[in-house]
Amino acid sequence: MADRLPVHPVNPQARQIDRAVRAIAAGGLALVPTDAGYTLAWSIDSKDAEDRVLRLRELDSRHPFTLLCRTVSEAGRLARLDDRAFRLVRSLTPGPCTFILPASPDLPRRIRNVGRSKRRAIGIRLPDHVVVRGLLEAVGEPLLSTSLLLPDEEHPVSHEADMVAERWLRFVDVMLDAEDCEPGPTSVVDCTGDEPVVVRQGFHPVAL
Repeated sequence: MADRLPVHPVNPQARQIDRAVRAIAAGGLALVPTDAGYTLAWSIDSKDAEDRVLRLRELDSRHPFTLLCRTVSEAGRLARLDDRAFRLVRSLTPGPCTFILPASPDLPRRIRNVGRSKRRAIGIRLPDHVVVRGLLEAVGEPLLSTSLLLPDEEHPVSHEADMVAERWLRFVDVMLDAEDCEPGPTSVVDCTGDEPVVVRQGFHPVAL
């Protein structure tokens, strides 16, 4: 059974964050609270954790996962941000918004390579929740993430901590339990075309 670590939603205890960091560093899979529900998170380097997610959610190996970042500059090392995209990301973050951006040539190889081709776009989030931001700061690098959506579900149950634990705790290594959090989903803004386009309005809609 995974460790369910109670953590204060406003002033998270460093020792609990550190325990989650150790689990992630060991290649584990974590449940973490965000400003748009709980999410699965794991290290960019952990192929084992990613394979577990692919099996759990019955996803194709080409499925694009979202990168959780601390800052716009960190996102800019993983994605190409022209002036327009930079201003847009800065104006809407941190917050419950996912940006689809052209992938940077500096994207880590394990994420960049998709079979014999290369990934052209990636999803980026800069969440506005003190617990996940504390986790990202302690890890010191972006984390891969995906929503809590099992194959038999149409909509994820992701913002009520007890329901998340009941449904998902057996599949992961650690949960940072910050009680209930804001519902999702995130809004999604596609910045890969001539003009940014909102392709999904989330629980907190955005206006461009």
